[in-house]
Amino acid sequence: MFVCAGVVHPKTIEYLKNKTFIITQKILAFPYYINLKNFCYAAIGFSVAHMAYEFATHLNYKNIIFIGQDLAYAEDGFSHTKDYSNLDKHEGHFQRDKGKFQCLAYGGNGKAESSEVWTMFRFFLQDTISRNIISTTYNCTEGGARIEGTIEKPFLWACENLLDKDLNKPFEKLEPLSLNKQNEFLLKAYYKVYQSIKHCRDFSKI
Repeated sequence: MFVCAGVVHPKTIEYLKNKTFIITQKILAFPYYINLKNFCYAAIGFSVAHMAYEFATHLNYKNIIFIGQDLAYAEDGFSHTKDYSNLDKHEGHFQRDKGKFQCLAYGGNGKAESSEVWTMFRFFLQDTISRNIISTTYNCTEGGARIEGTIEKPFLWACENLLDKDLNKPFEKLEPLSLNKQNEFLLKAYYKVYQSIKHCRDFSKI
């Protein structure tokens, strides 16, 4: 199952053809205007990690595991792995940010060099974690910045201690909406989109 925010590039949906996926609404002005409240606004936050954490919370998971959430530069100054396809777009960022966004490192020993965006991501995660009273959150990244509110453990420990049993907890089966109901929601949303386009065109004539 692929979960996509409603703002993904159209190519993303094209690549998922013949796959199982859902599109969730982000908390933005336009989705609110369309008013499809029945389908909630699950794509919160600024990153995939934020959205995934929100989903795990809504699904009442007792243990949530972070991996790959460094939210800091590596010791060699790289922002991502060296085979990352967009690495050139981050050239010079370490030099730009060095010393400006230092934070406590994973494990509590020393400082990690972060960035303004990663710091914002980390604060958002920490705030969300602090309000989650049903789950225990583990940070198994084994490096990078410390994320307050998490329990730091090696990923191998998490696999051996938290993922060692088949819990056999099937989700409740959800029945799809009837075609008539789908069309009703579609037409209501289309009307609002049409009206919005009309208002914009009228406004441009002023």
